[in-house]
Amino acid sequence: MPNMPGKHALMELLLAHGVKYVFGNPGTTEQQFMDGLQDYPQISYVLALQEGTAVGMADGYARASGKAGVVNLHVAPGLANGTSLLFDACKSGTSLVVTAGEPVKSLLMREPTLAADLVDMARQFTKWSAQVNRAEDIPMAVMRAFKLALQPPTKPVFLSFPMDVLDEEVALEDAPVSTFYPRLRPDVDAVKEAAGLLADARNPGIVCSDGVAKSGAMEELVGVAELLGAKVYGIRPTEVVFPTSHPLYLGNLNPNLIAMRERLEEFDVLLAVGTTVFTQTLPTLKPLVPERTKLIHLHIDPWEIGKNHPVTVGMQADPKVALAELGKTLGEKMSGLARREAKARRMACEEEKRGVNEAFEKRVRASWDKIPISALRLAVELRDALKPGTIIVDEAITSSPALRQAISFEEPGTLYSVASTGGAIGWGMPATLGVKIARPDRPVVGIVGDGSAMYTVQSLWTAAHYNIAVTYVICGNASYDALKINMMDYLEGSERKSKFIGMDLTNPPLDFAKLAHAFGIPGVRVERPEHLQPALKKALAMEGPAVVDVVIQGVAQG
Repeated sequence: MPNMPGKHALMELLLAHGVKYVFGNPGTTEQQFMDGLQDYPQISYVLALQEGTAVGMADGYARASGKAGVVNLHVAPGLANGTSLLFDACKSGTSLVVTAGEPVKSLLMREPTLAADLVDMARQFTKWSAQVNRAEDIPMAVMRAFKLALQPPTKPVFLSFPMDVLDEEVALEDAPVSTFYPRLRPDVDAVKEAAGLLADARNPGIVCSDGVAKSGAMEELVGVAELLGAKVYGIRPTEVVFPTSHPLYLGNLNPNLIAMRERLEEFDVLLAVGTTVFTQTLPTLKPLVPERTKLIHLHIDPWEIGKNHPVTVGMQADPKVALAELGKTLGEKMSGLARREAKARRMACEEEKRGVNEAFEKRVRASWDKIPISALRLAVELRDALKPGTIIVDEAITSSPALRQAISFEEPGTLYSVASTGGAIGWGMPATLGVKIARPDRPVVGIVGDGSAMYTVQSLWTAAHYNIAVTYVICGNASYDALKINMMDYLEGSERKSKFIGMDLTNPPLDFAKLAHAFGIPGVRVERPEHLQPALKKALAMEGPAVVDVVIQGVAQG
């Protein structure tokens, strides 16, 4: 190719890396980027009305497509606005390539309008952060950015482009793209040691999280669990890591509760796969891993292994490859007695699972006719209304446990939720759009708490503007319910009662049906339980975006 402006070289490089969408909110420092896009209609710019919304859309798109999501932000204020959801993307390990414009280099020493040290701003929430100061460096910088974003452990990266750099000429003969194979095999001795411990265990257990989903290792994990007859718990997974209806899967554990330790105390050997051990918000009086329990920790990121708890066997490896090798070696090591004990453990777990399901159904029946509507009924009614193949995007927060119990998630890629180790709210509204853009062949439903939804309610404009066919179900408990629950826990055992200052979303009430109408989207507000199923079915049948605003009872109110 002949010499070309840096802005065109950047677009050629995006195309070479398979980019079809850029999510963003531009400003003057991005005018070269936007002008370059005009000559590349193969790349669609998806406009958000606030930068956090752009980052959230790119996050959802990246997670559902398996590609790097590309975000275009506006200098320091734009990057600052996007930082909360960039934080979530970092904690969830989402592959993002985030860009922002800078004033021309000759002005930077003069502290021009809106300028700041963007590289330093982005550094703590990215795997790599850099400023591209020469047009001739654009090919290497972009190649490196995509390589790092997609190479495990995956995280966002950031590039800033001074305006004049994108106007400079650069020779681009071929658009460089790195091809790499990220499946890291485990140490042979580690596999043998881990298999020996598990084969000899009297009561092994498994905890797992998103590393399983990122690796595509669910089938291999199921094989190991079935061979051992081991109970399996999720550690706040944000995707499908184990079939939730499987007899060995007993739900999710919360590392903030000492009750988690009580669950883990029954295991003499614990296999932790693709999870931190363990990320907490609040301290517990004792370590969550009991002292007598032998811990085998399998993770692609060496930083996580042995970070908070000592390990008996630490394996840095791709979970899919490691579990396949572990399962093979384990099968060779298990004696006839070990296999009979594994079968007995599985039968006992099946009985426990039946008890859990029966208790859930009993709670559903007890709450069925409550007004405000219970989260349990909302979850069950939604389950019964969903079309086959629906993808759920979950930021329901305190209503999420009901959702996870009511709906079975068997297929990878049918559930995405906000990073539990992040916690910045506002992800669900834009992520729903990003997931739908990545998977236009599937129905996509975003289930979002009302407090979270207000952080990125601008997503409704983007949904309407591009006619993105998603259904939003708003869990309207008119409060920051999680804060109320935490306050009640904090005051437990004392006579003091909280007034829940700053935790109620009332006077005036939030009405998402009216907000939807303001953006030209069909919306309905549901206050009575008998109206819920018809409203859901009508919204799910629409060909464009729709909103169902459900007035529910908060957990703290129950």
